[in-house]
Amino acid sequence: MKRSVLTTRAWLLLIGAALLVVAGVLNFRQRLRHETPPWDGVTWTDTRQGVVAKLVEANSSGERARLLPGDHLIAISLNDSKYEEISRARDVPIYLDQARVGGEIHYLIERPSYPEESRYYYADLDNLGSIHSWTFRDLYINLIGIVFLIVGFFVLFKQGGRAPFALHFATWCLAAFVFLFYIPVGSYRDLDLAIAFLRNAAFILFPPLFLHFCALYPAKQQLFDERRWRAVLLYLPGIILLALGSFIFLRDALTPVIPVMGHIAGLSDSFIGLFYKVGLAHFVVALIVSALLLVRSWSTAKSAVVRQQMKWVIWGLLLAIAPFTLLYAVGYLFGGQSDPGLTDAAVLPLILIPLSFGYSVVRYRLMDVELVVRRVFVYALTTLAIALMIGSVVYLAGLYALGGDESFSSGEITLRVVVAIVAMAAIVMIAAPVKNFLQEQIDRLFYGERYDMRNGLLDFGRTLSATTALDPLLDSLVGRLQEVMNVGRVAIFIEDRNAASGYRVARAAGLSSEMVVPPDFREMIRVRSAQNGVVRTDDLDLIPETTGFVRRSLHYYVPCVVRGRLVAVIGLGRSADGALLSSEDVEILRTVSGYVAVAIENSLLYQEQQERASELKLLKEFNESIIESINVGLLAVDLEGRVTRLNSALEHILDLKRDEAVSKRVEDLFSEDFADTLRQVLGNDKWRLKEIRNIYKIHTATRAGHTLVLNIAIAPLQDSQEQTGALVVLEDVTSRIRLEEQLQQREKLSSIGLLAAGVAHQVNTPLTGMSSYTQMLLGMLPETDPKRALLQKVRLQAERATNIVNNLLNFSRTGSATEFTEVDINRVLDDTLQLLEPQLRRSQIEIVRVYDPDSPSVFGNSGKLQQVFTNLLLNARDAIPDGGSITISTIASEEDSLMIEVWDTGIGIAPENVAKLYDPFYTTKGVGRGTGLGLAVSYGIVQEHSGHISVESTPGRGTTFRITLPTAHAHARLHAVGD
Repeated sequence: MKRSVLTTRAWLLLIGAALLVVAGVLNFRQRLRHETPPWDGVTWTDTRQGVVAKLVEANSSGERARLLPGDHLIAISLNDSKYEEISRARDVPIYLDQARVGGEIHYLIERPSYPEESRYYYADLDNLGSIHSWTFRDLYINLIGIVFLIVGFFVLFKQGGRAPFALHFATWCLAAFVFLFYIPVGSYRDLDLAIAFLRNAAFILFPPLFLHFCALYPAKQQLFDERRWRAVLLYLPGIILLALGSFIFLRDALTPVIPVMGHIAGLSDSFIGLFYKVGLAHFVVALIVSALLLVRSWSTAKSAVVRQQMKWVIWGLLLAIAPFTLLYAVGYLFGGQSDPGLTDAAVLPLILIPLSFGYSVVRYRLMDVELVVRRVFVYALTTLAIALMIGSVVYLAGLYALGGDESFSSGEITLRVVVAIVAMAAIVMIAAPVKNFLQEQIDRLFYGERYDMRNGLLDFGRTLSATTALDPLLDSLVGRLQEVMNVGRVAIFIEDRNAASGYRVARAAGLSSEMVVPPDFREMIRVRSAQNGVVRTDDLDLIPETTGFVRRSLHYYVPCVVRGRLVAVIGLGRSADGALLSSEDVEILRTVSGYVAVAIENSLLYQEQQERASELKLLKEFNESIIESINVGLLAVDLEGRVTRLNSALEHILDLKRDEAVSKRVEDLFSEDFADTLRQVLGNDKWRLKEIRNIYKIHTATRAGHTLVLNIAIAPLQDSQEQTGALVVLEDVTSRIRLEEQLQQREKLSSIGLLAAGVAHQVNTPLTGMSSYTQMLLGMLPETDPKRALLQKVRLQAERATNIVNNLLNFSRTGSATEFTEVDINRVLDDTLQLLEPQLRRSQIEIVRVYDPDSPSVFGNSGKLQQVFTNLLLNARDAIPDGGSITISTIASEEDSLMIEVWDTGIGIAPENVAKLYDPFYTTKGVGRGTGLGLAVSYGIVQEHSGHISVESTPGRGTTFRITLPTAHAHARLHAVGD
């Protein structure tokens, strides 16, 4: 350290602390060696009824004598002959001391629960035990006291006596150490009396000291500047209690010095008990008020650092005070009996008070904890080494200069003294090298492998400017910073004019999600770094969208400035163990940032030149990409008409590889008739065109025989000086022409539909007459007449013809009013086969029926379904020219559907025709044999029934049509759900 950080008051506190620590060590040693007083295992208490047993410890001499809680102690005897009456509980230890540990004692006991004639009896207690000298609770409380002492003086050594709160903080930590670590052994003589008095005094002074500290902490609130008497009021109750405590503990010791005290009457036991209760109440009230003051400071604090610093203190204090107050203090103050387990639970959280204050201070204030410890250790070692050497010189010089029995002249003595002084001066001169050597060894031990890296970090910064590539530079910088600074999170922000904040995250390591850069990032860094060159996030005013993540991830921002320009910012998180960086680390970062700024600026300039060069390359690639991506064929030819370049689209159009087309003439790529047309369009100028030439809808073919319809445009191709050839643009419009033809065909279909509607209306009239006359004839014939069956068939066929005409009308217009009912598919199939049986018989076709006898009914229109089956059966008949079989089957599915299969053994359907089967007016039959409407209408009917139709066909093996229709039960369920 460059100068002493301790003031005179701090030195006085250190001297007092050293004395108190020595006294504590002596007390601890005394407790180790002291033989504890004898004990009967019974806790006696004074009541109105006399001395009563409150508790009886298990396995004690009292329990062996069968003493019980509630027994009244009447008298005591040491020899079981002479009993002396007992009136106060504090007199019992006097007799126990006379009996000694392992001895015996005799009690006269009254047990109120027994009958009057037998309630008095004698209890013989032998083999007396001793009071427990060590308990886990005592050791734990001692540990808390040591933690208080370490935390308090660690802060004092770090921040110095001039720092705010440091001296005050160390004072109340010292008081806590005293009353938590000191435990009198019970003799109350000499050292033990001093220990008891100091413990009580520290317990009384701790509350006002702690309360005063919490009233000022953490931001030097000047609550008592104008009226300082308010601060005295905080200490007034403690001063009164301290005076009473001094009288209680030191009355006998001070009587020889102050004779007046001997004439003052002694204090009663009840008064002393009240004194202890008031002291505990004073302690508890001060802790509660202190917690409230800290909560108030936290709620009114505007600084994010202060609020974060206070959070841990408040939580630790509340978690410690609440159990202690509720489980122990309340019961003790109101005279209740405290359970040992509850007392242990009340004491256990008290360690949170020093730990929470220590965590708060170390986490947010002591960035240089390790640095201070190392330097103090080095100074201590240096001082010790110098002291040993000087002591050795003084000792040896004394022997050399003045010692011995020989007599020396004055000149010889002077020479020897001079030699000793020179030796001491030499020791003083080597103090600095010794200190530097020790510092190096300690740093090397502390940093380990990172020591050489830290020393080499500055050299690394100087060599950074030799790296021109930005990405390797950033990767190397991030990796080196993580290794040397032992940080897990690093981010480098580089100036970017396109970003809203002016900076972008160029490289990041250890961050869990994307970093959000605040809009005013540049100004915040410039303003905040003007003071010490490095910015902490606690000092930044961040927008809400960035506050949470930025504060959690990065804690330091190091600006990299070159020639007044903030080219980059290095962001670092906390170290791997969660601690802050030391001032030594910050100084290294500040030094390296200059080299980093120069290196990044050089890399950005180099990157800018590379980007300009790549822009030209990208432009060329972009143009080529456009040429390759468009679906129009492009062909570049020279003045001789030979192909020099072509794109992928033309390869696809011509079905020709690029290597095969290059160097060929254009006319060689197409059929022979294309050459004549091309010559006519080019004229006498041939490929030396002066203007664009166009050819529309030219019909040609490739050399492979693939027909094409092309639109061709030929334009002159020239550079800055002269024409170098021509550019031929070929657009394949073959598909477009076919679509236009289909559109024309559909327009014809629309006209046919209108014509069909007119014809259907005309046909409906005679059909209506036929149906009417048939019904009249049926009414004239008796039921037994054989002609009645024929008339029935005529009537059914007339109705079927009417339905077909109606379907034709439905085909020509949208909407249908057909009624749907439950239909037996097996019966519909039989009716259809009965109508077509003569035609199928003439064609030598065998019908095979495979019906499911339990097939469910479907919800549909029997006439329309019969039309579908008729179309399928007639198509199957036409596909079997030389005879064969047609198998019709119905299969009930488990999914509430019925599948009908129509399978023939005919010639099958070519694969390329399967996808066109349901197109209107598409047929593979000869002229006059089919209209192409059968399957189209059937497809529409199946869709109208919410069904599905599919086909499987193998040329030469036959065709299978499958129709799946929902059952009537499924339709009813869906209808119910819809309602």
